[in-house]
Amino acid sequence: MTSTFMGLEIGRRGLHAHQQGLTVTGHNLDNINTEGYSRQRMEIVPFEPIYLPGLNRALTPGQIGQGAVVERIERIRDELLDKRIIAQSSSEGYWTVRDRYVREMGQFYLENADNSLNSVRAKMDKFWDGWEELSQFAADTEFRTTVLQRGKTLIDGIHNHFNNLKRLQTQADEDIQINVERVNEMTRQIALLNKDITRIKAIGDNPNDLMDRRDLLVDELSSIIDVTVNHLDDDEFMVHTSGHVLVQGQKARQFDMSKDVDEEGYAHIFWRDTKEQIIFTKGSLGALLELRDITIEDEIQNLDNMTMNFTDLVNEIHSAAYGANGTTGNDFFSEYPFVTNVNGNYDRSGDGVFDSSYIYRINGQNVLESQAQPGFEGVITLSGADRDINIPYYPTDTVMDIITRINNSGAEVVARLDRDGRLSLKGTPAETIEGRRENPDFVIRHVEDSGHFLVGYAGLLQGSGAEGAFTWDRADAVTSLRGGAEDYALAPVAHPSGWIEVNPALLKDPTSVAAGFGVNGRPANPGNGDAAAQIALIRNSPVMVGKLATFDDYFANSTGHIGLLGEQSGKAKETENRIMYFLTNWRRSVSGVSIDEEITNMIRYQQGYNAAARFITTVNSLYDTIINRMGV
Repeated sequence: MTSTFMGLEIGRRGLHAHQQGLTVTGHNLDNINTEGYSRQRMEIVPFEPIYLPGLNRALTPGQIGQGAVVERIERIRDELLDKRIIAQSSSEGYWTVRDRYVREMGQFYLENADNSLNSVRAKMDKFWDGWEELSQFAADTEFRTTVLQRGKTLIDGIHNHFNNLKRLQTQADEDIQINVERVNEMTRQIALLNKDITRIKAIGDNPNDLMDRRDLLVDELSSIIDVTVNHLDDDEFMVHTSGHVLVQGQKARQFDMSKDVDEEGYAHIFWRDTKEQIIFTKGSLGALLELRDITIEDEIQNLDNMTMNFTDLVNEIHSAAYGANGTTGNDFFSEYPFVTNVNGNYDRSGDGVFDSSYIYRINGQNVLESQAQPGFEGVITLSGADRDINIPYYPTDTVMDIITRINNSGAEVVARLDRDGRLSLKGTPAETIEGRRENPDFVIRHVEDSGHFLVGYAGLLQGSGAEGAFTWDRADAVTSLRGGAEDYALAPVAHPSGWIEVNPALLKDPTSVAAGFGVNGRPANPGNGDAAAQIALIRNSPVMVGKLATFDDYFANSTGHIGLLGEQSGKAKETENRIMYFLTNWRRSVSGVSIDEEITNMIRYQQGYNAAARFITTVNSLYDTIINRMGV
């Protein structure tokens, strides 16, 4: 049966429910500017009525209501929208970071624009002009001094450009380490929140504020790396990245970083538990890894390649010419080989035994005509990034056809005819594959010819086929070459654009600057400028700077390439920002706090509270009549 005082209990429940509604409304208004906060909504339901169906229930009209209670306080979220924002955040984070770095890198090239007097291009043009002037006034020491000073100015400009790129690459590496530490900290916090959320849910409550904090961490995490979430199981909220579990309930996997000596001391990311390397391709961390290991590294390699070709070509002519003081065999630029062994032998495995040959350039012995047809058929095999490249040639091909085919093959070896018409093969910077470079720069790793073009015709290899091939993975590989030590060059120390200098001996004695070729072993006449003229002609000669024909091609390609990168990143960032703006506004309309709506709720709960209080007052008056005024 119903209680005599059931009315008071109904009123009490009404007071409590509407008071809690006011509390929730106040909590929403207080957090209107809190990042990541989701609007909370209280659900009021009728209390369990009297009577429930049963054989022993009283024979009274029912069911009799017992007032209202708060069933739950829930936060308003759209899970599908949240997942869309998480996915979008990775893209936005990637392009935001990439655009910032590319813009900064673009400033270096802005300084090197064609119309800038301080650009490397302008300084190189001045350098060529100096040699042209020297060719006309070879007997004048002043022009030799001018060439030296312009050469030093040019090298200083190359060093400055290299240092700017290297600084940006180091900055990216430092940002990677900071981001990895941040990811580890956020995954730990998510796991701790999972623990508290699970405990609170176990007793039937909704930990709304804790779930908001967790979702905010996931949003921030998704801007750094690509993540997906799975909370189908309330007891085991999971976060995945790159197909791996990152957070599983109360357990968070962590990352470690290991510096690789072969990668210039830059750190790579590993799972702490399995020691397996992981490569991110999305989010700000993915952008930083790509910038450090590919984008900036490619720019440095291109600069290295230009510098190495430039200095090697100048030295090739200069060392064969004579200075005003009669000296010859002097390099104009100081080059430092990676190995000290004259045959290029190197202990790559570190066991104390030579096992490799580091050779940068190989010259043939025979003079070739570019339009002549050798009349041979065969296949030239050269080293590529991850495999050897086969380049066929046919009897109807000219020498230049074969050279062009080599340069367009994708091999890490390029070809040209030197000033004497001899075939010259050069190693290029190694390509980056999946963020790593397995091979050293400027090292020819394999040269083979199944026929006779490289053997008897060009005079480069001793024999045909695999038996006569030059291969770097053995000591004294130069014995397979036709020429002697003067016909090959050792691979340089890494990043020649950072250390190559004008020969100090020439700076001390400008009369050693060579301007003319000798005749029959006799020094050139003081006014002979033939060598200086040949050096000046390098400016527009097809010298093969990697896959590019001339130095003009290099400068045009570099400036155009960085401009395209900047345009691409700028447009992509703008697009991603617009999409994210739309999604976040959409989520704000769903989960955000509306002042108008909350004030409406406040008035509604206030009126409900007043009504419940008035009801209690009325019931109390009834009880007062029964107890105190009936006179019983």
